[in-house]
Amino acid sequence: MLEVHQFPCLSDNYGFLLHDPASGETACIDTPDADAYLREAAAKNWRITAIWNTHWHPDHAGGNEAIKAAAHCEVIAPAVDAPKIAGVDRTVKNGDTVQLGAWTAKVIDVGGHTMGHIAYHLPQAGMAFVGDSLFALGCGRMFEGSAPQFWASLSRLKALPPETTLYCAHEYTQANARFALHADPDNIELQIYAREVDTRRARGEPTVPTQLERELATNPFLRADEEYMRDRWGGADPAETFARLRAAKDGFR
Repeated sequence: MLEVHQFPCLSDNYGFLLHDPASGETACIDTPDADAYLREAAAKNWRITAIWNTHWHPDHAGGNEAIKAAAHCEVIAPAVDAPKIAGVDRTVKNGDTVQLGAWTAKVIDVGGHTMGHIAYHLPQAGMAFVGDSLFALGCGRMFEGSAPQFWASLSRLKALPPETTLYCAHEYTQANARFALHADPDNIELQIYAREVDTRRARGEPTVPTQLERELATNPFLRADEEYMRDRWGGADPAETFARLRAAKDGFR
């Protein structure tokens, strides 16, 4: 089976090393901190063979050049964002695939946070690396895309098998939970989830990864197509309801 090694880096990022024991191949999922990735790979005695970037932001691609120089690995990046990313060897877009040994990851367009943001879904392993497109109880800020684009992206993630494990890139869950409770105050499952998040963070434990099934029931941004959220937040269609939620979150304190 594939192994995922998750570790904190920078102020609130998570680093991920995805390792296939059969082939010995290891992919860095984004590169927020080159030193941390090289150190963690060495401690595991894993050889880095690839970098899979999700988008161009420096806390996701800033370590590309240093890791590539040290490991002589291939850098795979989203085609739209690639001009802003260092060291790219191959670009990919929605529907393309990448390999780690015998394992196949399908590329999903999740643009909205950046125009070219992508996710990597490994259906055989039941996991997806979603970068900053989707967070536990939240989603990324809409820096470059439009609300219809971002909602279409989230809809692609919503369509994955509900048992999919989602690896998002930041420890934002506690703050996201506060807004989610504001956005959807009557959601009992959300209330339970938020209490669990507080308990885990009090213990210093991560709240990532998360399960899609739980996010579908509790994440307000994934529920913009539900009647309750439309009635509470307005909007003529799910994209407009999503836009109102995203704007509210941007100003929430």
